[in-house]
Amino acid sequence: MRIDVFFGPQEVAAADVANRVVAVIDVLRASTSIATALANGARAVIPFVSSEDVVSRAKTLANSEVKLAGERKNQPIPGFDLGNSPLEFTRAAVEGRTILMSTTNGTAAVLAVQGGRDVVIASYVNFSAVLSMLRAAVRGGTDVAIVCAGNEKHFALEDTACAGLFVRHVIEKHTAAEVNDAAHAAMLIDKKFGSSLKKLFGASAHGTALAEAGFAADLVACSKVDSVPVIPVYQDRQITKLGPDRAR
Repeated sequence: MRIDVFFGPQEVAAADVANRVVAVIDVLRASTSIATALANGARAVIPFVSSEDVVSRAKTLANSEVKLAGERKNQPIPGFDLGNSPLEFTRAAVEGRTILMSTTNGTAAVLAVQGGRDVVIASYVNFSAVLSMLRAAVRGGTDVAIVCAGNEKHFALEDTACAGLFVRHVIEKHTAAEVNDAAHAAMLIDKKFGSSLKKLFGASAHGTALAEAGFAADLVACSKVDSVPVIPVYQDRQITKLGPDRAR
């Protein structure tokens, strides 16, 4: 079995995800917001590359059924109902709604890996839930790919550290699994910061930019490990919560 990490979706070829379980990580903030939305009763999150695509799709649906969400350069998209702050995706805001979402990094990363056997949205807030799925995949002989969303097609420290945490916990149970160089590097970064996500986010360019833009509270929300124990799975062009009503 193999566990490979990719620092950005631009590194991923179709063969890298085919027949694999794929975890997409955008710690700050799309992965966290998607998990939060589904935990708070959203029917689904549908990812789009552009805000124009969101608006076009919204025109085909009843206003009462959808919420438009997304950001550009960390700021909410004008005219949308929600930005990309996990604090906005409250039960009152999203319950029973389908979220049409476009973000700078996260939604594009999800759309780039559609060829995976299973595609799951991962972060610190749903770490243990997703870890159980990755361990089950490896235990069953399925290779895993962990794809970091990155930051505007550049390396993102926080996504890579989170990827390293997943790799470390999977291989401690499955020591025969092979990993690529990026996975080794990710584990070293995770080891450097340990459990101090405040230190990690403070060292990352994206974390610094969010704090400077007035989203310091989002960093706190994104650092709450296992606070949102759901497994968001992307299938049939939408992300829904894995559970009794949604078998893999």
